[in-house]
Amino acid sequence: MSFGIVRSPVSVPTALATRPLGSHEDPARIRATIARAPLFAALPISAIEDLTGRVAVRRVPVNATVVTQDEPGDSMFVIMSGRVKVVIFGENGREVTLSLLRPGDSFGEMSLFDGSTRSANCVAIEPTTLLVLSRDDLMRHVQSHPRTALNLLGEMARRLRRADDTIAQLALCDVNERLIHRLVGLAREEGSESPDGLVVRRRPTQQELANMIGSCRETISRAFNQLARDGLIIPKGRSLVVTPALIEKAERKKAA
Repeated sequence: MSFGIVRSPVSVPTALATRPLGSHEDPARIRATIARAPLFAALPISAIEDLTGRVAVRRVPVNATVVTQDEPGDSMFVIMSGRVKVVIFGENGREVTLSLLRPGDSFGEMSLFDGSTRSANCVAIEPTTLLVLSRDDLMRHVQSHPRTALNLLGEMARRLRRADDTIAQLALCDVNERLIHRLVGLAREEGSESPDGLVVRRRPTQQELANMIGSCRETISRAFNQLARDGLIIPKGRSLVVTPALIEKAERKKAA
Protein backbone atom coordinates (compact mmCIF):
# COMPACT_ATOMS: atom_id res chain seq x y z
CA MET A 1 0.00 0.00 0.00
CA SER A 2 1.19 3.55 -0.58
CA PHE A 3 0.00 6.99 0.43
CA GLY A 4 0.80 10.64 0.22
CA ILE A 5 -0.72 13.84 1.55
CA VAL A 6 -3.06 15.53 -0.91
CA ARG A 7 -6.05 17.80 -0.80
CA SER A 8 -9.37 16.25 0.11
CA PRO A 9 -10.78 14.38 -2.88
CA VAL A 10 -12.89 16.45 -5.25
CA SER A 11 -16.26 15.09 -6.27
CA VAL A 12 -16.02 13.72 -9.79
CA PRO A 13 -18.74 12.58 -12.19
CA THR A 14 -19.76 8.97 -12.14
CA ALA A 15 -19.25 6.78 -15.17
CA LEU A 16 -21.50 7.13 -18.18
CA ALA A 17 -24.29 4.65 -18.79
CA THR A 18 -23.43 1.17 -19.92
CA ARG A 19 -24.63 0.13 -23.35
CA PRO A 20 -24.99 -3.49 -24.46
CA LEU A 21 -22.92 -4.82 -27.31
CA GLY A 22 -24.71 -3.86 -30.50
CA SER A 23 -24.37 -2.56 -34.01
CA HIS A 24 -22.31 0.45 -32.92
CA GLU A 25 -19.64 -1.68 -31.27
CA ASP A 26 -16.99 -3.69 -33.06
CA PRO A 27 -17.26 -7.33 -31.92
CA ALA A 28 -13.79 -8.10 -33.32
CA ARG A 29 -12.22 -5.36 -31.18
CA ILE A 30 -14.08 -6.54 -28.11
CA ARG A 31 -13.04 -10.13 -28.79
CA ALA A 32 -9.40 -9.03 -29.17
CA THR A 33 -9.53 -7.09 -25.88
CA ILE A 34 -10.81 -10.14 -24.03
CA ALA A 35 -8.27 -12.46 -25.67
CA ARG A 36 -5.27 -10.29 -24.70
CA ALA A 37 -6.44 -9.62 -21.12
CA PRO A 38 -4.18 -11.51 -18.66
CA LEU A 39 -7.30 -12.61 -16.76
CA PHE A 40 -8.53 -14.55 -19.80
CA ALA A 41 -5.15 -15.73 -21.09
CA ALA A 42 -5.07 -19.08 -22.90
CA LEU A 43 -8.84 -19.57 -22.79
CA PRO A 44 -10.29 -21.63 -25.65
CA ILE A 45 -12.01 -19.81 -28.49
CA SER A 46 -15.40 -21.01 -27.26
CA ALA A 47 -14.84 -19.25 -23.91
CA ILE A 48 -13.72 -16.02 -25.61
CA GLU A 49 -16.80 -16.06 -27.83
CA ASP A 50 -19.05 -16.67 -24.83
CA LEU A 51 -17.57 -13.70 -22.97
CA THR A 52 -17.82 -11.50 -26.07
CA GLY A 53 -21.54 -12.16 -26.19
CA ARG A 54 -22.04 -11.37 -22.51
CA VAL A 55 -20.14 -8.08 -22.00
CA ALA A 56 -21.52 -4.58 -22.25
CA VAL A 57 -19.49 -1.48 -23.17
CA ARG A 58 -19.11 1.59 -20.99
CA ARG A 59 -17.35 4.81 -21.99
CA VAL A 60 -16.23 7.14 -19.20
CA PRO A 61 -14.65 10.60 -19.34
CA VAL A 62 -11.43 11.58 -17.61
CA ASN A 63 -11.79 11.90 -13.81
CA ALA A 64 -15.02 9.89 -13.80
CA THR A 65 -15.45 7.47 -10.89
CA VAL A 66 -16.15 3.98 -12.23
CA VAL A 67 -16.75 2.37 -8.83
CA THR A 68 -16.86 3.88 -5.35
CA GLN A 69 -15.43 2.36 -2.20
CA ASP A 70 -18.06 0.66 -0.01
CA GLU A 71 -20.75 0.56 -2.70
CA PRO A 72 -22.27 -2.84 -3.60
CA GLY A 73 -20.42 -4.61 -6.40
CA ASP A 74 -22.34 -6.51 -9.06
CA SER A 75 -20.02 -6.20 -12.08
CA MET A 76 -16.37 -6.56 -13.07
CA PHE A 77 -14.52 -4.57 -15.71
CA VAL A 78 -11.84 -5.02 -18.36
CA ILE A 79 -10.14 -1.90 -19.75
CA MET A 80 -10.51 -1.67 -23.52
CA SER A 81 -8.72 1.68 -23.83
CA GLY A 82 -7.54 4.38 -21.43
CA ARG A 83 -6.22 4.09 -17.87
CA VAL A 84 -7.76 3.74 -14.42
CA LYS A 85 -6.25 4.31 -10.98
CA VAL A 86 -7.31 2.28 -7.95
CA VAL A 87 -7.31 4.62 -4.99
CA ILE A 88 -8.50 5.02 -1.39
CA PHE A 89 -9.28 8.44 0.08
CA GLY A 90 -8.75 8.87 3.82
CA GLU A 91 -10.91 11.08 6.01
CA ASN A 92 -7.90 13.30 6.71
CA GLY A 93 -7.25 13.93 3.00
CA ARG A 94 -4.65 11.23 2.44
CA GLU A 95 -4.75 9.38 -0.86
CA VAL A 96 -3.64 5.79 -1.19
CA THR A 97 -2.84 4.87 -4.80
CA LEU A 98 -2.99 1.09 -4.93
CA SER A 99 -2.35 0.58 -8.64
CA LEU A 100 -2.52 2.05 -12.14
CA LEU A 101 -4.43 -0.09 -14.63
CA ARG A 102 -3.95 -0.13 -18.41
CA PRO A 103 -5.68 -1.68 -21.44
CA GLY A 104 -6.25 -5.39 -20.86
CA ASP A 105 -6.23 -5.06 -17.06
CA SER A 106 -9.32 -6.02 -15.07
CA PHE A 107 -10.81 -4.86 -11.79
CA GLY A 108 -13.88 -5.31 -9.63
CA GLU A 109 -13.76 -9.13 -9.43
CA MET A 110 -13.34 -9.42 -5.68
CA SER A 111 -16.82 -8.19 -4.73
CA LEU A 112 -18.40 -10.69 -7.10
CA PHE A 113 -17.07 -13.60 -5.07
CA ASP A 114 -17.19 -12.51 -1.42
CA GLY A 115 -20.46 -10.56 -1.64
CA SER A 116 -18.90 -7.60 0.15
CA THR A 117 -18.75 -3.97 -0.95
CA ARG A 118 -16.07 -2.43 -3.15
CA SER A 119 -12.70 -2.20 -1.41
CA ALA A 120 -11.46 0.93 -3.24
CA ASN A 121 -12.38 3.69 -5.66
CA CYS A 122 -11.56 3.27 -9.35
CA VAL A 123 -11.16 6.54 -11.24
CA ALA A 124 -10.49 7.05 -14.96
CA ILE A 125 -7.35 9.14 -15.45
CA GLU A 126 -7.90 9.25 -19.21
CA PRO A 127 -11.01 8.93 -21.38
CA THR A 128 -11.62 5.21 -20.96
CA THR A 129 -13.66 2.46 -22.58
CA LEU A 130 -14.57 -0.52 -20.41
CA LEU A 131 -16.03 -3.95 -20.97
CA VAL A 132 -18.53 -4.72 -18.21
CA LEU A 133 -19.44 -8.25 -17.10
CA SER A 134 -22.19 -8.73 -14.52
CA ARG A 135 -21.95 -11.20 -11.64
CA ASP A 136 -24.77 -13.33 -13.07
CA ASP A 137 -23.15 -13.50 -16.51
CA LEU A 138 -19.75 -14.35 -15.01
CA MET A 139 -21.24 -17.18 -12.95
CA ARG A 140 -23.08 -18.58 -15.96
CA HIS A 141 -19.87 -18.38 -17.98
CA VAL A 142 -17.79 -20.13 -15.31
CA GLN A 143 -20.27 -23.01 -15.11
CA SER A 144 -19.63 -23.76 -18.79
CA HIS A 145 -15.96 -22.73 -18.87
CA PRO A 146 -14.26 -23.67 -15.56
CA ARG A 147 -10.82 -22.69 -16.90
CA THR A 148 -11.86 -19.06 -16.36
CA ALA A 149 -12.26 -19.77 -12.64
CA LEU A 150 -8.67 -21.04 -12.49
CA ASN A 151 -7.50 -17.88 -14.24
CA LEU A 152 -9.36 -15.81 -11.67
CA LEU A 153 -7.64 -17.66 -8.83
CA GLY A 154 -4.26 -17.06 -10.47
CA GLU A 155 -4.97 -13.34 -10.81
CA MET A 156 -6.00 -13.07 -7.15
CA ALA A 157 -2.76 -14.83 -6.14
CA ARG A 158 -0.66 -12.40 -8.22
CA ARG A 159 -2.36 -9.42 -6.59
CA LEU A 160 -1.73 -10.85 -3.12
CA ARG A 161 1.97 -11.27 -3.96
CA ARG A 162 2.14 -7.65 -5.16
CA ALA A 163 0.46 -6.49 -1.96
CA ASP A 164 2.99 -8.45 0.12
CA ASP A 165 5.83 -6.85 -1.85
CA THR A 166 4.41 -3.36 -1.28
CA ILE A 167 4.00 -3.97 2.45
CA ALA A 168 7.60 -5.20 2.67
CA GLN A 169 8.88 -2.09 0.87
CA LEU A 170 7.02 0.23 3.24
CA ALA A 171 8.45 -1.60 6.24
CA LEU A 172 12.01 -2.20 5.07
CA CYS A 173 12.98 0.41 2.44
CA ASP A 174 13.58 4.13 2.67
CA VAL A 175 11.90 6.65 0.36
CA ASN A 176 14.79 6.70 -2.13
CA GLU A 177 14.71 2.91 -2.49
CA ARG A 178 10.92 2.88 -2.90
CA LEU A 179 11.12 5.62 -5.53
CA ILE A 180 13.74 3.70 -7.51
CA HIS A 181 11.65 0.54 -7.34
CA ARG A 182 8.53 2.37 -8.57
CA LEU A 183 10.31 4.15 -11.42
CA VAL A 184 11.88 0.90 -12.61
CA GLY A 185 8.50 -0.81 -12.29
CA LEU A 186 6.82 1.86 -14.42
CA ALA A 187 9.59 1.59 -17.01
CA ARG A 188 9.16 -2.19 -17.26
CA GLU A 189 5.37 -1.97 -17.35
CA GLU A 190 4.98 0.69 -20.03
CA GLY A 191 8.41 1.83 -21.19
CA SER A 192 9.70 1.64 -24.74
CA GLU A 193 13.31 1.02 -25.75
CA SER A 194 15.60 3.94 -26.61
CA PRO A 195 19.39 4.36 -26.83
CA ASP A 196 19.41 5.93 -23.34
CA GLY A 197 17.11 3.43 -21.63
CA LEU A 198 13.39 2.76 -21.20
CA VAL A 199 11.14 5.73 -22.03
CA VAL A 200 7.99 6.26 -19.96
CA ARG A 201 5.84 8.42 -22.23
CA ARG A 202 3.46 9.60 -19.50
CA ARG A 203 5.73 10.75 -16.69
CA PRO A 204 3.87 10.74 -13.35
CA THR A 205 3.79 13.98 -11.40
CA GLN A 206 5.79 14.10 -8.20
CA GLN A 207 2.54 14.10 -6.22
CA GLU A 208 1.42 10.96 -8.03
CA LEU A 209 4.74 9.29 -7.23
CA ALA A 210 4.34 10.31 -3.59
CA ASN A 211 0.88 8.73 -3.50
CA MET A 212 2.29 5.51 -4.96
CA ILE A 213 5.14 5.00 -2.53
CA GLY A 214 4.00 6.44 0.78
CA SER A 215 5.69 9.81 0.99
CA CYS A 216 5.05 13.53 0.50
CA ARG A 217 5.70 15.58 -2.63
CA GLU A 218 8.54 17.60 -1.11
CA THR A 219 10.51 14.48 -0.18
CA ILE A 220 9.89 12.93 -3.59
CA SER A 221 11.01 16.15 -5.28
CA ARG A 222 14.40 16.02 -3.53
CA ALA A 223 14.92 12.32 -4.26
CA PHE A 224 13.76 12.64 -7.88
CA ASN A 225 16.02 15.63 -8.56
CA GLN A 226 19.00 13.82 -7.05
CA LEU A 227 18.44 10.82 -9.34
CA ALA A 228 18.32 13.24 -12.27
CA ARG A 229 21.54 14.98 -11.21
CA ASP A 230 23.23 11.57 -10.91
CA GLY A 231 22.16 10.77 -14.49
CA LEU A 232 20.09 7.74 -13.40
CA ILE A 233 16.89 9.22 -14.86
CA ILE A 234 16.50 11.73 -17.69
CA PRO A 235 13.35 13.92 -17.67
CA LYS A 236 12.37 14.87 -21.23
CA GLY A 237 9.32 17.10 -21.35
CA ARG A 238 6.34 14.97 -20.34
CA SER A 239 8.32 11.75 -20.64
CA LEU A 240 11.04 10.16 -18.53
CA VAL A 241 13.99 7.96 -19.45
CA VAL A 242 14.89 5.30 -16.88
CA THR A 243 18.51 4.40 -17.56
CA PRO A 244 20.06 0.92 -17.49
CA ALA A 245 22.19 2.11 -14.57
CA LEU A 246 19.08 2.73 -12.44
CA ILE A 247 17.61 -0.65 -13.40
CA GLU A 248 20.89 -2.33 -12.44
CA LYS A 249 20.93 -0.40 -9.15
CA ALA A 250 17.40 -1.62 -8.35
CA GLU A 251 18.33 -5.22 -9.16
CA ARG A 252 21.39 -5.06 -6.90
CA LYS A 253 19.30 -3.75 -4.01
CA LYS A 254 16.71 -6.49 -4.55
CA ALA A 255 19.38 -9.20 -4.59
CA ALA A 256 21.14 -7.86 -1.48
